[in-house]
Amino acid sequence: MVLAAALLALGGIPPAAGPGAPTGSVSVRSAAPSRPSTDPGPVLPALTGGRPPSGAGLVRRLGPVLADHRLGTAVGMSVVDVTTGDTLYSASTGARVPASTAKLATAAAALTVLGAGHRFRTTAVAGAGPGDVVLVGGGDPTLSVSVAGSYRGAAELTDLAAQVRRRLGHRPRRVLVDATLFTGADRAPGWDPDVRVNGDAAPITALMVDGGRTAPRYDRNRSRAPDLAAGTKFAQLLGLPASAVVRGRAAHGARLLGHVSSAPLASLVERMLGTSDNVVAEALGRQVALARHEPASFAGAATAIRTVLRGLGLPVRSLRMTDASGLSRADRLDPALLTAILRLAASRSRPELSSVYTGLPVAGYSGTLADRYRHGSARRAAGVLRAKTGALTGVQGLAGLVVDVDHRLLAFAVLANGGPDGAAATTAIDAVAATLAGCGCR
Repeated sequence: MVLAAALLALGGIPPAAGPGAPTGSVSVRSAAPSRPSTDPGPVLPALTGGRPPSGAGLVRRLGPVLADHRLGTAVGMSVVDVTTGDTLYSASTGARVPASTAKLATAAAALTVLGAGHRFRTTAVAGAGPGDVVLVGGGDPTLSVSVAGSYRGAAELTDLAAQVRRRLGHRPRRVLVDATLFTGADRAPGWDPDVRVNGDAAPITALMVDGGRTAPRYDRNRSRAPDLAAGTKFAQLLGLPASAVVRGRAAHGARLLGHVSSAPLASLVERMLGTSDNVVAEALGRQVALARHEPASFAGAATAIRTVLRGLGLPVRSLRMTDASGLSRADRLDPALLTAILRLAASRSRPELSSVYTGLPVAGYSGTLADRYRHGSARRAAGVLRAKTGALTGVQGLAGLVVDVDHRLLAFAVLANGGPDGAAATTAIDAVAATLAGCGCR
């Protein structure tokens, strides 16, 4: 049964709130996109129980837009009625490169095994040597130096340093950084060579500040050694130079000097989905691996996510992941898996998954859809569509929830591979979702 209360909550974006992330979410502090100059309408209004579209009607309406050459040579789509679970439309299904729509799988797995309220701890403990302090990464990518960091509601090194000073009573000699919670390579197979250059991701470690950024709120520059960068900032707060920072490891049973905790997992998921944060996604994938007793590596995360989704009864037969963010071109999944995840997130049976639902960007309003669905025929989807975007060169993806003209809530996913890059492909995939929004399709 659909979470009616959640739907009503989604309709509550007041004019004063602007297009920011959902209330209580951890969001980047960069300037929010401006609100459309004309109001695109309500955001997922309450449902009135209209009839779902027919399969034949969807074939007639969706067929021509899916045939648009700008989508590429391999296009698949799934449409599911959220209330009944019936598959209304399925075209050219099969495994495709999902790009960032894969983050829906990561979100569902993390919320299932850890719970929406779970927090990740960063700790400081006494080192083995006199005056040594060990900064131990707990896999929180949103850790910040202070309130001026990249993520609202983040744990702060300023707070942790104050705890250490109180407990020690003197200035430490060295800071050792322990990022050994995560293992394996710090980049995944299938990542484009320019991933780090473009700021799409940092090397994935268990200790970093601001998602590995070299400066808060600036995505393009990422540190090549995020653990040492975090240690250096911590050392500065303790009055030590960068030369006092080395890699090390906390001893078992070491005396606790302080700890700070991240925002709840539900908020991290909303942040990850709303702005398509790759570093947060990779960190959450490793946390799923740890919870499932797998290595906290790219491969371990992929294995664990698949295991959790299979346990939820989701169709994972064609799922092949090499990372948790969808940056890898080696990733493959079926659009039907995405619609199954979305329907489950709207079900009373899995309330812990609700932040998958609330974290989706709103067309014309927020996140990665703030500047889309504002003009032309696509505008009919503004405000009635929430969806996770995905884009790599030659790959477009969109998966979300839309209310059609008969007030029926539909889950949909379209994955398009082999097409051109840039605005033309984005326009074409937006036309697919807009057609669904404007469809009674009898």
